[in-house]
Amino acid sequence: MGFSVTTLIFAVVGIVASLCTRICFNRGPSANLFHLTLVLTATTCCWMMWAIVYLAQMKPLIVPILSEGE
Repeated sequence: MGFSVTTLIFAVVGIVASLCTRICFNRGPSANLFHLTLVLTATTCCWMMWAIVYLAQMKPLIVPILSEGE
């Protein structure tokens, strides 16, 4: 899967998780805002971690050194 497809998957998961917290944990406007902030922050942090690892593999900083036997 490419970068854009997985980014879209993360966006869909974030939206679904936001709707689930809105439906299941409806405890007033201030708690809803707090839950929404937590879900969006967690989704963004997970996406950023995935994106950094994915993009780091495209141009590695260290070139693999092959031994004579390989």
